[in-house]
Amino acid sequence: MQLDIITLFPDFFTSPLHSGLLGKALAKEIAKVNLINPRDFTTDKHHRVDDEPYGGGAGMLLKPEPIFAAVESLEIIGKKQIILMSPMGKPLNQTLLKDLASNYQQLIIICGHYEGVDERVSNLLDLEISLGDFVLTCGEIPALALINGVVRLLPGTVGKEASLKAESFEEGLLDYPQYTRPAVFRGWEVPEVLRSGNHEAIASWRREQQIERTRTRRPDLFHKWQNVSSC
Repeated sequence: MQLDIITLFPDFFTSPLHSGLLGKALAKEIAKVNLINPRDFTTDKHHRVDDEPYGGGAGMLLKPEPIFAAVESLEIIGKKQIILMSPMGKPLNQTLLKDLASNYQQLIIICGHYEGVDERVSNLLDLEISLGDFVLTCGEIPALALINGVVRLLPGTVGKEASLKAESFEEGLLDYPQYTRPAVFRGWEVPEVLRSGNHEAIASWRREQQIERTRTRRPDLFHKWQNVSSC
């Protein structure tokens, strides 16, 4: 997969893209990341990428010309999505990550800044994505979350693909509690069922824990799961 990131701060990605599973996946060329700075496509001597909003208001907006030029400079290699990271976008979830990882060969991700982008940039877009109902200082943070979430789903990134099928949100439920050695730590014991060797009992306990944990911690997800499972 090709990931083209339109960003005013390419250095933001330097360490994360070389760390952990994401760094290993990129080193194995499971995915390729291309960082593009819109400043390189400005035509004035000051390389301005922002300006005051028409009608007044606080803050500055990203101008459309450098963003259009940056996107249009890219080679299209396959089925693509042009995405703007925006608090007004579609909430990022596991279903959306799986769709992007499975159905597209190229993601072009635009990182917003300042008070946002000129509305005419929307004519470029296939999708706007948000991490949630809050505001960050830059679009690079949610872009990195999107990149991480997509790349980890690509074949070869995670060593045991079975682990992808038994994690939070795959069935609309949170993950079950997990434990490792020692069996007793500061008086807290690992549940006996997990030490029993009875795989059927363990599977049953884990399922019960998933349902109860989701019910108490994320009632919104629990009700959605109930509705789906009752159909």
